[in-house]
Amino acid sequence: MYRFIDHTADIAFEVEAESLEKLIEDATMAFYSAFTYLDMIDDSKTVEMVVEEQTPDLLLFSWLNELLFIFDTHHFAGKKIEVHVDKNDILRAEGKIWGGRLSPEKVRLEPKAITLHNFKVEKTEKGWKAFVVIDI
Repeated sequence: MYRFIDHTADIAFEVEAESLEKLIEDATMAFYSAFTYLDMIDDSKTVEMVVEEQTPDLLLFSWLNELLFIFDTHHFAGKKIEVHVDKNDILRAEGKIWGGRLSPEKVRLEPKAITLHNFKVEKTEKGWKAFVVIDI
């Protein structure tokens, strides 16, 4: 589950999920919901991603930066996602995103950067919670 937060000159969202995998999946969908018209995105293409980091907050931050890179360079947006996280010495998130190629009419806003401003990932009694701000 994710919800958008009013934020001046940026897009901010909060994500709550029962697992780290679901947190990443929901944050991914929040990203695509903020910047595209999801109902116009098809699921004819797939993108596979792998991100490795030391901590859950760095893992989500790096994951979102990779999404932004793919959005900007490959003009790809997702509609469905599956993520698996290996929790060994280094956290490794592997995901597959089903989506399609972007065209100008499918883009709601242009993201510029994932920021560290108030960025937070924390373990809660119910699972995980994150707060993300994206510069537009």
